[in-house]
Amino acid sequence: MQRAGRLGVGIIGAGRVGPVVGAALAGAGHAITGITAGSDADRAEAVLPGAPVLEVPEILRRSELVIVAVPRSELPGLVSGLAETGLWQMGQLVLHTDASHGIEVLRPAAERGAIPLAVHPAMRFTGTSIDLRQLAATYAAVTAPPAVLPIAQALAVEMGCEPVTVAEADRAAYAEAIATASDFSRQIVQQATGMLRGIGVENPGGFLSSLVRSTVDQALSESSPPPEAL
Repeated sequence: MQRAGRLGVGIIGAGRVGPVVGAALAGAGHAITGITAGSDADRAEAVLPGAPVLEVPEILRRSELVIVAVPRSELPGLVSGLAETGLWQMGQLVLHTDASHGIEVLRPAAERGAIPLAVHPAMRFTGTSIDLRQLAATYAAVTAPPAVLPIAQALAVEMGCEPVTVAEADRAAYAEAIATASDFSRQIVQQATGMLRGIGVENPGGFLSSLVRSTVDQALSESSPPPEAL
């Protein structure tokens, strides 16, 4: 039996993000109606065991909330294609997880009566159960029409995240900030570990682990405003 206010959740995208987000919402009491097939069925099954593997039309037919967790380049075409075939339902919640898009990319679904939500957990997903613990220490960028913003915020909380509202016009800048932080950090670590490996240091990643984490933690604390400025 579902608790009051619980939703039937369908997931389009069985990569690293979709199954984890689905598992987090299932942990909050929502029912998983189905997930699309992916390239790594074993990984998805490990994170979201027993979820029915269904075609996209059947997922939309069964679900009150549809999570769209597909690559950025595929998102606009998928949303508009499903709108053209009349598969979005009136009042159906549609939530995508991409950083760069707000709700404008969901306009074709909204024009069919669906409710557009954009929720991006600001973390790098591994596609494993480890991510469920990481979500609890993560913020999520939330964009939604004002009337349904509380719904998007509540879903972010149920994923385990702390929601932060990002305006539609600011999503591109938000995505750039996320990409800068993640890509630059990865490149610098790879460069440094390569240099250490070149001089014969074994396990250079482990060697740098404490240094990198403490340096990042210090930089993050320095970027936060002092208490008196809050």
